[in-house]
Amino acid sequence: MKKTLLLLCLLVAMPACKREDSQAAAAAQAAAREQAAEVAARQFEDAYAQQNWQLARGYGDMLLMEHPESAAAGRIKERLDDARAKVEAAAEQRRLAALWAYASEPVKKGMQLSASIFSQQPVDADGGGAKPVQLVFRNHPDWGRSSYLVLESGDFDCYGGCRVQVKVDDAAAKPMAASRPDTDEAIAMFIEDEKALWRLVKGAKRVAIEFPVKAGGKRTAVFEVGGLDPAKLPGWN
Repeated sequence: MKKTLLLLCLLVAMPACKREDSQAAAAAQAAAREQAAEVAARQFEDAYAQQNWQLARGYGDMLLMEHPESAAAGRIKERLDDARAKVEAAAEQRRLAALWAYASEPVKKGMQLSASIFSQQPVDADGGGAKPVQLVFRNHPDWGRSSYLVLESGDFDCYGGCRVQVKVDDAAAKPMAASRPDTDEAIAMFIEDEKALWRLVKGAKRVAIEFPVKAGGKRTAVFEVGGLDPAKLPGWN
């Protein structure tokens, strides 16, 4: 009879033991996940403190992907968003910087330096199809500083002088004097106040220049100028 009672007690206790074992295992697994999340969070925080935004974003994204419900994931989320924004901003700045081309060319009395950029979208200046417009800043030992637009086809209607409209970001457009030299060497039009144009471009993200063409009417070329490196043209600043 005693054996039977003991067996019955064991049978009753087994489900409770299994529940306790299962709960303990689940708790251990949860603790292990939180611990792993904390390790990833520390890696993120170290990279963030060092302002290594790319690495911080990598650690943060991994943490949110592997342990989205962890306390560590919630704790870093705001800083992770900041790191992501900084990575995107740096990538955009690299893209803008790559739009500019800088040249150094030996001439008779020294070096000719230039900074140039193509328009964001091509422009149809003569009805023959859209082509890029180039904006150039040049420093020549004989001719001094100059700024000008260059067309690949068509021509400017500015041989006797004209005025172009220059719009910087969201500011109102302002007129600037321009002239087309009487030469066939290049389809170029100088913007006379190169120093003023340089100051506008140096502090801008986007510059739009409206100019008259021989084909009739006016065209507008838009330049994403935010990546300009002013140090490439010393003496202009």
